[in-house]
Amino acid sequence: MENIRIEYRLKFTDNKQEIIQLDFDANNFELVSNYPSNPPDWTNLDFHQCPHCPLSVNTHPGCPLTLHLVNLVNLFDSISSYDKIYVEVITEERCVSQNTTAQRCVSSLMGLIIASSGCPHTAFLRPMARFHLPFASEEETIYRVTSMYLLAQYFRHKNGIKSDFELCGLEQIYDNLQVTNKAIAERLKIASRNDASINAIIILDMFAKAIPSVIDESLEEIRYLFIPYLTNHGNQKNAGDSEREQ
Repeated sequence: MENIRIEYRLKFTDNKQEIIQLDFDANNFELVSNYPSNPPDWTNLDFHQCPHCPLSVNTHPGCPLTLHLVNLVNLFDSISSYDKIYVEVITEERCVSQNTTAQRCVSSLMGLIIASSGCPHTAFLRPMARFHLPFASEEETIYRVTSMYLLAQYFRHKNGIKSDFELCGLEQIYDNLQVTNKAIAERLKIASRNDASINAIIILDMFAKAIPSVIDESLEEIRYLFIPYLTNHGNQKNAGDSEREQ
């Protein structure tokens, strides 16, 4: 299968333009061909290594996540967080455009890269990366995160693995992400002369911190949309009834 490409086209206020092309393996949606030719020291695995990192320098001398961030960090190294950018995001299915700030643009790109980087702690977000939604709001992110997690429980159930419909495991995933984000921020403080990349990871970490604490409250706010699923009308039957009749 051919790689899947997502493209960010950027236009700055001085009319400078940049195109960022990210290619993903169609079989597992891991990012490919995005490592720098001469990785800087801040990408070494043991440089501010995440305390919960399961990787070893013997097998991974470089941190796969930060290696994939080098080109992005270099591109935005001379750009301030609130510099204006016009962004077009082109996927196989659609084109999304927005006038935004450098930090929001980098944050959207970082979210996509981090999820598909090969880091064991971010791999759980890969389904969202495959169906990338740039510049998602907090409400959209909560909907996408919980939908993704519950679909994962369906697949676990089909594989005979214990399922978690109370979303307890989702909280653990995001607790781990906060640890990862903190370590990335420490690397970026060394790597960046300007603040766009650092603020971008802070934005992602704000989502990571918010999601576990607001899941119950926020899900209740959209419960009304699912009323048709919570009632039986006419000849509708639940799955258990159908199975018993077969």
